[in-house]
Amino acid sequence: MKILFVEPVIVPGVRSLWGKILRKLYTSNSLTFQMLAAVTPKRHSIKLVDERFDDIDYNEECDIVGITCTTYYAPHAYEIADKFREKGKTVVLGGHHPTVMPQEAKIHADAVVMGEGENTWPQLLEDFENGNLKSFYKSEKPVNLKSIPFPRRDIVVKNLLVARVQATRGCPYKCNFCCISNVEGSTLRKRPIDDVINEIKNIPQKFLIFSDASLTIDLEYTKNLFKQMKKLKKKFSCCGNIDALVSDDELLKLAKEAGCVAWYIGFETFSQEALDNVGKTTNVVERYKEVVEKIHKNRMAVIGSFIIGFDEETEETLSNYSKNIDDLKLDGIELGILTPFPGTPLFDQMEKNRRILTRDWTKYSEGNEGDIVFQPKHMSEEKLREYAMGVYMDHIASYRAVIRNIKTTIRGFKLGFYPIFWSFLQRGLWV
Repeated sequence: MKILFVEPVIVPGVRSLWGKILRKLYTSNSLTFQMLAAVTPKRHSIKLVDERFDDIDYNEECDIVGITCTTYYAPHAYEIADKFREKGKTVVLGGHHPTVMPQEAKIHADAVVMGEGENTWPQLLEDFENGNLKSFYKSEKPVNLKSIPFPRRDIVVKNLLVARVQATRGCPYKCNFCCISNVEGSTLRKRPIDDVINEIKNIPQKFLIFSDASLTIDLEYTKNLFKQMKKLKKKFSCCGNIDALVSDDELLKLAKEAGCVAWYIGFETFSQEALDNVGKTTNVVERYKEVVEKIHKNRMAVIGSFIIGFDEETEETLSNYSKNIDDLKLDGIELGILTPFPGTPLFDQMEKNRRILTRDWTKYSEGNEGDIVFQPKHMSEEKLREYAMGVYMDHIASYRAVIRNIKTTIRGFKLGFYPIFWSFLQRGLWV
C-alpha cells in the first residue's frame, strides 16, 4: 500500500534573501510523520510532501493520504483534503486542531485521528486494508514512550543544520492558554535515556532542537540526560521554566557541559497577576532578570517568548513593554498576541462570555499577522493591535530592531561562538 503524508504549510513571507536562506538551512522537520512512519508496517511505502519544500501533486499515486494541522493551518489542510477526496483518495486528518474539533475535521476526511497516533495509526491502516475504516480513532491510553521506535528521518527533506529530537511528552502545568496537553496530555512521560542517546548518536546534524514542552519538569531525569550527552559533542536548544533555571545551578552547569547553547523561556507577560490567573505557576516576574543573568553566566543564550493581550494588561502597562524587554538583555525574542485556541480553557471561558470574535481559523496565527480573535478587556481591538505591533516593530521589523540586534550581537560575544550563532539564526528568521 502506498501512503502519502502531507505537511501543510503557509510559508510566511520574508523580506530579504538572507531570511529565505535561513529558512532553508534552519527550519527543522516536524517529528509527527517521522513517528507515524516508524510505526507503519514495513510492507507499506511512504512518501512525505512538506509544503515548505515541495508542491503537492494531487494526482500522486497513493492509497491513503495523511494530513496533520494546527488551528492556523486547518482551513488550508481542509482545502488539500477536499482536493484529494475529489480525486477519489482516502484522507485521514490528525494533529492539534482535528483532535479538539473532530466533527469539523470529519467533514473533510474519511477518518480523524485524535491525540497521539502511534497506538492508533497501525490499527487504522489494518482497518483500511480490511475495508473497515472507522470515522474516528483515539488512543485509549497515552503512548508508552519506553516502547516507541526511533523516528524515520529518511522520509524528510534533509536539513543541513538542525534536527529535532524529543525526550519527554506531556506538561503538568496546564496553563489555560496552552494547547500542548490537548495532544500530549498533562502527565509527564519520559523515554529511557539510553534510547534518547542512541537516537542522537545516529543524527548527523550538529545542532538539535528538543521538542519537549520543558526539560525542567523532572530535574533528576534531565540532569542524567545531560550527563550522558556530554560525550556526544552536539549543540542543542531546549525549553525550560524559570523556577528551575533560576534556582538550580547544577542544572545550568550540566546543560552547558552537555552542549546546550540556548534556553527558550516562556516569560509570557510582565504582569504577575496575569501569570497567576492563567496558571503559569513557574514564573515570578521579579526573577526574570535574575534567570537571564544566571544563564548568561553559564555562557548560554536566552530566547524569550512573550504574549501580549492578557486581561490584566492595560494601556499603561503595555506602554512600557518594549523597555521591559530591553531591560532583560535577551538574545532573541518571539512575540505574539494572545490567541485562545479551541480546546483550551481560555477559549471555553471566552466563548462562554461571548468574547470570541471569529472562528475564522486563518486568523488564529498567535497574532503574528496582527489578528485579534477575542474582545480585549481594557481596550479596543485596534488599540491592542497598535500596542502589539508597536512592540513588534521595535524588536523585529524596523530600523530600531536592526539597532537592537546589533547591540544584542555585540553583547552576546561574551557567550561564545555557538550561543551567538544560534541566537543570530533565530533573529534572522524574522527578517
